[in-house]
Amino acid sequence: MTVYERPFGRYFEDFESGDIYKHWPGKTITEADDHLFCMITMNHHPLHTDAWFAETQTQFGKNVVVGNLVYSLVLGMSVPDVSGVAIANLEVEELKHQRPTFHGDTIYAETKVLEKKESSSKPDRGIVTVETRGFNQRGEEVCYFRRKVMVPKREAAKPRQRPYESPE
Repeated sequence: MTVYERPFGRYFEDFESGDIYKHWPGKTITEADDHLFCMITMNHHPLHTDAWFAETQTQFGKNVVVGNLVYSLVLGMSVPDVSGVAIANLEVEELKHQRPTFHGDTIYAETKVLEKKESSSKPDRGIVTVETRGFNQRGEEVCYFRRKVMVPKREAAKPRQRPYESPE
């Protein structure tokens, strides 16, 4: 019998400038997803929640998915590849929504490593700068952001544990 532990995130040594991670899987955003996110975050703009308003009073002619849901989804897609072992997300340097996302659109994401720097104050970690892009099912870029993530070096990271001992 072989036991496999699925990797989740990367250590400082694993990042190389120019590498691209194509995150998987994509996610189709439903009307229910959008409305729930709007209600949870108290964004009651009718562009997102009122079909009649969106159809008759906006340039789009239909509901638009709230931008923070698209950003949150794309960020979440990047976690297993980028920040799954992160010590901290330090900053989002830039965030752009290039075009609207609509109910029924499927979002995919990919991240490019821009730079990595060892910490000047703590030798057990480093800072990785990445840019992440979200695309719809037509390959159109809908979301872009650049962020800095603090990640541990492999030798300094604590091994994953569970609250119970595995049977052998």
